[in-house]
Amino acid sequence: MKLPSLFRRTPFRLTLLFLALFAAAASAVLAWVYVVSASEARSAAEASVRAEVEVLAGIHRERGDNALNAALIERVSRGGSYLYVLSDRAGAIKTANISQSPFDPRAAGDDPRWDDFRVPDVDEDGRVQMRQAIGVETPLGPNDLLFVGQDIGDIEDYLARLTQALWAAMALVLILGLVGGLIISRNVERGMGRIQTVVSAVQGGDLKARAEVRGRGDELDELADGLNIMLDRMEASMASIRHAGDAIAHDLRSPLTRMRAKLEVALIDAEAGRIDAVDALQVALSEADDLLKTFNTVLAIARLQAAKTPEMDRFDAGDLAADMAELYQPAAEDKGLDFGHEVDRGLFIRASRAFLSQALANLIDNAIKYTPPGGAVMLRARRRSSGEIEFSITDTGPGVPAEDRDRVTQRFVRLENSRTEPGSGLGLALVAAVAEAHAGRLQIDEGPGAVDQDDGGVSGPGLRVAFILPPAD
Repeated sequence: MKLPSLFRRTPFRLTLLFLALFAAAASAVLAWVYVVSASEARSAAEASVRAEVEVLAGIHRERGDNALNAALIERVSRGGSYLYVLSDRAGAIKTANISQSPFDPRAAGDDPRWDDFRVPDVDEDGRVQMRQAIGVETPLGPNDLLFVGQDIGDIEDYLARLTQALWAAMALVLILGLVGGLIISRNVERGMGRIQTVVSAVQGGDLKARAEVRGRGDELDELADGLNIMLDRMEASMASIRHAGDAIAHDLRSPLTRMRAKLEVALIDAEAGRIDAVDALQVALSEADDLLKTFNTVLAIARLQAAKTPEMDRFDAGDLAADMAELYQPAAEDKGLDFGHEVDRGLFIRASRAFLSQALANLIDNAIKYTPPGGAVMLRARRRSSGEIEFSITDTGPGVPAEDRDRVTQRFVRLENSRTEPGSGLGLALVAAVAEAHAGRLQIDEGPGAVDQDDGGVSGPGLRVAFILPPAD
């Protein structure tokens, strides 16, 4: 049989578990209090009886039977909690305030005998009740037996009242705890219900749904915050996927169409004997290589964003920067650019050398590609005042408008002034993915130049791109 909804809720189950643990602990404490109190009461009663026996035995030794009998008569007439029986070993009672001793006098030996027993008493309403008592029978010489006991019924009554009070208090706590558990369970269920509503809406395809944050700073608010952040990222990822799909379809349509057209023309010309089929196929292969390069870049970005980077190594970033400068300096000089580099040493980082090399290659290649002849490109590697390691590439090209600097790191984004240059719009997206995978960041700022027009040409303010990484431990 399926339990009601309330009993299936975790807060209510935890409340019941806590109450059960509390009840067990309270019962153990109650038992301990009772045992200790009863033990203390019994010890006090035994000590009191023993003291009384010693006093009476001393009277008997020093002054004889008549003095003892007189002392007992005086004590009985005075009243109190002590119980006395003075008898001989045949059972004949001489003086007593109870009907008989709880011990059989004929079985008496030479040693005292202790025992618990009950004595009758009449309460205020005239009802007879049996009260708890404790006593000892002590031989006095060869013929007499002295029994001294004490009524401990008052102590028993006190312990009974204490036990009842403790049980009542525990019952009250259990009831209040159960009520509190119900209230807490209802509140938690309401909060979880709001979150479940959002989850159900997202399952239904509504990625705009968000959980309410009540501002209390509790676990439900933390869960709602985490869920909202996750949904924000999910929505952004879905938008990025849709954008990437549209961009791939848009950007690859032209190369695919162009490649198909060239293959078709090559087939026709080859059949007619007008061109060399090998040359036509080489052009088609070049177009296919560009497509493969685009796809490989997309896969590399996805791999980085999925945190599936190769194992990172510790190396000197200055050595890598020097190698990149040596590799790209001839290409820059061929285009008529002034290529310089300022590289510090001892800049140790922990990174994937292959991905970092690809990121720097993309930045340097962009700087060379978009800087007009006569311009300059500068590569620097240094340690910032914060201790971070910075690669920076500065050029005197057209630059990137401030409003577009956040957008250019997205996939397949190409600005209007770059449409005339070959490319897929994935270079800076890969660089940004590499930076994020290495716990770094990318900064895009204006370069050191100024917009100028000369002989119909335009030289922009340039661009400075800084790739910043944390130092190695």
